Amino acid sequence: MSDLNTQMKERYRNNFLREVTANVEEGEWVRMCMQCGVCAGSCPMGPHWEHPPQEIFMMIRANKRDEVLGSSSMWFCTSCYNCIARCPRGLPITHIMHGLAHYGKRLGIAPKEQPTVKFSQKFWDNLYKKGRVNELKLGLALYFMNGIGEGIKTSLKMQKIGLGMWKTKRMTPVEMVGGHGCKDIKGFHAILDKARQIEEAKAAQFSG
Repeated sequence: MSDLNTQMKERYRNNFLREVTANVEEGEWVRMCMQCGVCAGSCPMGPHWEHPPQEIFMMIRANKRDEVLGSSSMWFCTSCYNCIARCPRGLPITHIMHGLAHYGKRLGIAPKEQPTVKFSQKFWDNLYKKGRVNELKLGLALYFMNGIGEGIKTSLKMQKIGLGMWKTKRMTPVEMVGGHGCKDIKGFHAILDKARQIEEAKAAQFSG
């Protein structure tokens, strides 16, 4: 990952905006931001952002590459789409935030200890296995992602909710032994693996 990051950094050197345009979903819209701040004011996670969206866009245009891609900001986006609905220029802010988060992770410079970064990886691993999310296993993985002690405490705290889910058949033996999967799991994996190959080829093209 560090080699890829170095290659990409060398390829674009002092033009981070061009790098974002080439590698981040709908990144070309960054140049259209007029810094009104409506996105920040509309975001329910606003108080938790290290840098609100319009500041991220300003930093991209100022070539602050490492500060942007290494920031936890994009990982707070919950996809509520308030920012897109209210942006006076109709920027696809949600898509850009997720694109920046994914790009930083692909380069290996996303904040590894950020809880939402850990969650995204565990969610992906869970989904990839059978093509459908096993909520029980995902929940347990999240309980224990910060250590056994923390996991046990969280599990005990949530035991009443777990019992309630069992009684209402929201938690079944099927989920406990592996859960449901999609019918054509090989086809599902083939689609995702092909998408990964395309993404890697694109990165190699722009870093070459």
